[in-house]
Amino acid sequence: MAKLKVIAACGSGMGSSQIIKMKLEKAFKKLGIDAEIYHTNVGDAKSQANNFDVVFCSASLVGTFTGVKATVIGLKNLLSEKEMAEKIQSEIIDKK
Repeated sequence: MAKLKVIAACGSGMGSSQIIKMKLEKAFKKLGIDAEIYHTNVGDAKSQANNFDVVFCSASLVGTFTGVKATVIGLKNLLSEKEMAEKIQSEIIDKK
C-alpha cells in the first residue's frame, strides 16, 4: 500500500486536530500503515480534501465533506486511539 495522505480536521483547527494527528500517527504505526498526517481546521480541510486519501474529523462534521473524493471518517471520541484504529481497520484496510 502506498503512503496514505491523511488530514485531521477539527472545528477550530488548532488544539484538537493536533491531538487527533498524534493519536492517528500511533494508530497507523501500530497497524503498520505508512501515513503522512496533516492537521487543520474544518474549512481548510474541506477545501484541501481532494488532495488527500483520508479525512478524519468529529462525527458531527462529516456532512461538511459531502462530494469530496477522500474517504471521510467521523470519530465519536476524538481522543480514542482505539476507535481510530478500529475505523482505520474497517474503513481503509478492509475496503482495499
